[in-house]
Amino acid sequence: MSEFETVTVVGAGLAGCECALQLAKRGVRVRLCEQRPLSTTAAHHTDGMAELVCSNSLKATRVDSAAGLLKAELGEMGCELLDCAHQAAVPAGGALAVDRDLFSRLVGERIGSSDFIEVVRGEVTSIPEGPCVIAAGPLCSDALASSVSELVGGGSLSFFDAAAPIVDAETIDRSIAFSQSRYEEAGEGDYLNCPMDKAEYEAFIDALLAAERVVARDFEQRDLFCACQPVEEVARTGVDAARYGAMKPVGLTDPRTGRRPWAVVQLRPENADHTAYNLVGFQTNLTWPEQKRVFRMIPGLESAEFFRYGVMHRNSFIDSPRALDNTFAAPGTRVRFAGQICGTEGYTEAIASGLLAALNTYADFKGADRVELPRTGAFGSLVAYATDPSTSPYQPMHVNFGIVPPIEGPRMKKRERYARYSERALSDLRAYLLERPDLFA
Repeated sequence: MSEFETVTVVGAGLAGCECALQLAKRGVRVRLCEQRPLSTTAAHHTDGMAELVCSNSLKATRVDSAAGLLKAELGEMGCELLDCAHQAAVPAGGALAVDRDLFSRLVGERIGSSDFIEVVRGEVTSIPEGPCVIAAGPLCSDALASSVSELVGGGSLSFFDAAAPIVDAETIDRSIAFSQSRYEEAGEGDYLNCPMDKAEYEAFIDALLAAERVVARDFEQRDLFCACQPVEEVARTGVDAARYGAMKPVGLTDPRTGRRPWAVVQLRPENADHTAYNLVGFQTNLTWPEQKRVFRMIPGLESAEFFRYGVMHRNSFIDSPRALDNTFAAPGTRVRFAGQICGTEGYTEAIASGLLAALNTYADFKGADRVELPRTGAFGSLVAYATDPSTSPYQPMHVNFGIVPPIEGPRMKKRERYARYSERALSDLRAYLLERPDLFA
């Protein structure tokens, strides 16, 4: 018999399976609940464990990329699903892509071979009693979403949500983009401004309206969360609609001409270090290739690199910075969350959050300090971003180097800077793991 209580893990996706396997190998019994095939979602096609519902790629493996660094961190921490992914890998250049059926089967075999994991098929409609991890994903059932919403105070909602792209500050052309807040002197203010003349603006609007969309339909106001309309939907209401909205040039002066531009795209810092900028008001439903093509038409962003593309989809996620603690637990409860339901967007990010949920649940059982990963790492910085009360408004986020603390010293080229980020992150993580033999022995 296990010396610990049984933990209920809701959801046999990436986060839930990683969480169950990590708890099991530490001698904790797990009840892994999965509603499929008795009840399913619009995104799933099988009843298999850890089904990849979209792409089969877990993104880059280069350690000098944020996605690759996260994989390296997971390797150091003994990640189970990452091992399965490597076993199921298919050729994909510099990315880790998998045979999705083989990957699901390998994960299912590990789950099935564990004496500490009981799989229970059927929909969970309320928060389970006792210690539990909710890893139900962004498409959790209406009944469970309602129960979660009651627990966290209404922080879990369903809607068509749109988020704006985020660009690497190093790739913005500062000879064009100028610093100024409205009605302040040029060179002052919290925003960078990308000015457009009339011809540039109209060409941009034409490209925006003609671009391919992910969800190929026009949206009405009631479909969208808090009137969060995609920029192309705004443009669809009239050629000048955008420049009277997010692209209005009022109170701004282009230092190159000394005049007010016809329109501007404002860039707002995503963090205190000004290493990443959000395209203000540019929530979008365009496909990622189209975002890259169309948004690079913006003067000053011709060579922009995107930390995150804009996204739009039906979503359910918790306002984690205000509803959860820094281990994704609901304060004062034995309920912890993992995966996309707490806003860690992406396959590998979901796996990582499942691992972290298991470690912190195990630490609670042992009466040990909870895991607080170094802020310098890919996942540690994402958790810090996702649980910082100053993060507002909160939107799901992939790991990226725009949210890690900058490295002091002389300016470096991007590849060198990213390599230094990774070296620092892995060094700090290894030191931390050595300090926690209670969890990583």
